[in-house]
Amino acid sequence: MPTYAYACKQCGHRFDIVQSFSDAALTECPECGGTLRKQFGTVGVTFNGSGFYRTDSRAGGGAGGSTSTSSKSEATSSPAAAGS
Repeated sequence: MPTYAYACKQCGHRFDIVQSFSDAALTECPECGGTLRKQFGTVGVTFNGSGFYRTDSRAGGGAGGSTSTSSKSEATSSPAAAGS
């Protein structure tokens, strides 16, 4: 179940609560009874691997092909250099 952050518009009280997706959003501050506002933070999402960019799906040639080739050669040369 996800954790949601709330902040009171009147007193500024901030807190986190674990709620189900089907639960209704909280509307009343437990401290002062004021109106609550749901806080939204940044989400750390990283897409790794092939297929996430337009250049990844092209077969051969172009900027995408040379970039992925250089990345592979760097990856294979790094362990050999570290082992020496």
